[in-house]
Amino acid sequence: MTEIMLNGQARQVRDNISIKELLSELAVTGPVAVELNRRVCPKALHGETMIKSGDVIEIVTIVGGG
Repeated sequence: MTEIMLNGQARQVRDNISIKELLSELAVTGPVAVELNRRVCPKALHGETMIKSGDVIEIVTIVGGG
């Protein structure tokens, strides 16, 4: 297992998991922004960006409105 910080909470995820797989396992749907170690990770890279031990990930749901 790999230990990460996810939205401010310590969490263990399986080894060799990509951001895309993590979002799927968390059942995250709709438009989201993902920050990996204080840098935005573009959606086009979610499938190839592997999570490593100690990574800090923030997942923000995008909500429209005004």
